[in-house]
Amino acid sequence: MNATKRDYYEVLGVKRDVDLSGLKNAYRELAKRYHPDRNPEQDAEDRFKEASEAYSILSDPQKRAAYDRYGHQGLQGLGGSQGFDPNSFTDFSDILGDLFGFGDIFGGAGRRGGGHSRSQRGEDLRYDLEINLEDTIRGLSVDIQVPRMEGCSRCQGTGAEKNDGLVTCPMCHGRGEVIYQQSFLQIRRTCGQCGGRGQIIRRPCTQCRGERYVRTERKLKVNIPAGVDTGTRLRLANEGQPGGNGGMAGDLYVVVKIKEHPIFERSGDDLHCTMPVNIAQAALGTEVNLLTFDGLESVKVPEGSQTGSRIRLKNLGVPKLQGSGRGDLFVHVDVRIPAKLTREQRKLFEQLRETLPVENEPHEKGIIDRVKDYFM
Repeated sequence: MNATKRDYYEVLGVKRDVDLSGLKNAYRELAKRYHPDRNPEQDAEDRFKEASEAYSILSDPQKRAAYDRYGHQGLQGLGGSQGFDPNSFTDFSDILGDLFGFGDIFGGAGRRGGGHSRSQRGEDLRYDLEINLEDTIRGLSVDIQVPRMEGCSRCQGTGAEKNDGLVTCPMCHGRGEVIYQQSFLQIRRTCGQCGGRGQIIRRPCTQCRGERYVRTERKLKVNIPAGVDTGTRLRLANEGQPGGNGGMAGDLYVVVKIKEHPIFERSGDDLHCTMPVNIAQAALGTEVNLLTFDGLESVKVPEGSQTGSRIRLKNLGVPKLQGSGRGDLFVHVDVRIPAKLTREQRKLFEQLRETLPVENEPHEKGIIDRVKDYFM
């Protein structure tokens, strides 16, 4: 083994059976401790180079196998420890970029050809759409007008006039990036003058004034499925703001809000309504016609119904958005006592009173009411 070099596993402080994840974690910690930008001590740069070299060898399966078997001598001819260059190590920039927040300044984009700034996905847009409760039962298609930005048609998104509107950036000379030498690292940064485009605008487009985009309204058809509820988000792919540098457009999210209905109230996939009946109908039972979203339905009110009694009409609720079938419609009975009586009605009630048992004793509270009182 070469006496001038320490064991790579010892350098990183890991065991010989460590996996790639363990190698990366160990290298991150050493890079954070010894990187010259963070550690001004004289030997920090040497320790950082040593750790980078160790990681570059042990993270390569072929080189690691040779090193494990023959030591440093086994790396000769494999492009190993001799003349190690961190800038040629692909994973090096990714690890340091994550660690120090440098992003792609270590030449990631430049090494892959072309120094222009990366494409950027456009922003997502939100459109609030209010619909009626009936629409959630049947579903509907609706046209909406969405304000958004569009690429300028005059300059084709360049922001400059067609003839001599763009000139080569004098700072980066058209590369879209500038290169700095820092210690032993060659650092690439997106050009601050042209933003990575490699060109700057000399004569702005007269239509978009150099902004590259113009504000417009886009007409879109939105299909609202049956069963949507307040807060449901419908995604229209690539209908958001346009992307930058040729990137994909964002998405449009249509957020649904259901208007209040004067009769029916929604709870999940079920509908609820209140049906008033007079005291005679409640006592004797009756049959009442109710206009639902599916037409006229006959509702049978059992005799002896009390205020709050609930009658269930199956499958007359809202269609289930995720799945099949529908919820139910619940009719809540509201027994109405007349506030004023005619002479004849009063006589009849007096006769009825004489035949009914007297029930003026307070009722014992139910278990739920007693628990409420205990904790109040």
